Amino acid sequence: MTAGIVSKNRRRTMLICLCAMFTALSAAGAFLKIPIPFLPITLQSFFTMLAGLLLGGGYGAASVGVYVLLGLIGVPVFTEGGGIMYVLKPSFGYLLGFIVGAYVTGRIANAEKEPTLIRLLIADFAGLAVVYTIGMGYFYAAKNIWIEGEGMTVGALFAACFLPCILGDIVKCVAGAFLARRLIPITRRYRS
Repeated sequence: MTAGIVSKNRRRTMLICLCAMFTALSAAGAFLKIPIPFLPITLQSFFTMLAGLLLGGGYGAASVGVYVLLGLIGVPVFTEGGGIMYVLKPSFGYLLGFIVGAYVTGRIANAEKEPTLIRLLIADFAGLAVVYTIGMGYFYAAKNIWIEGEGMTVGALFAACFLPCILGDIVKCVAGAFLARRLIPITRRYRS
């Protein structure tokens, strides 16, 4: 009985450490970027999707949620700083999308005990679709509703927020799926 409790406590501690590690990696990913107009290409999406793949939907989303919460309370972990006023930035929707995207990615990927590479790729691309849907929707709303005089057409939205970023995000999804395929057997023992 005692060995089972110790083992359960050890797994829980390890899982919390992994969540904290992905929170830190998401923050670091914000500063590893290629600057382009409107939305710089960062490694945030790579680390947030990898969190979902390796930690599962709930814990992956929690690790990204803690990252977003840290930024909102003022820790400068976002690409352009931090603070509660960040919610007014058009790019804030992508941060919300990362939380939901990590959840979706983790749920799809971990629906099977031993996910195939194809399942991991599908999970990554589904999570990426969620990130783009929420992020672009928020960006469009910001430019057309609360940022005075900055209207944006749907075509301009795709030209600014989709076309420059999608190729890099596809590469990150593929790399994340291959990496996760190797790491899932290691992290799975802490989630059972």
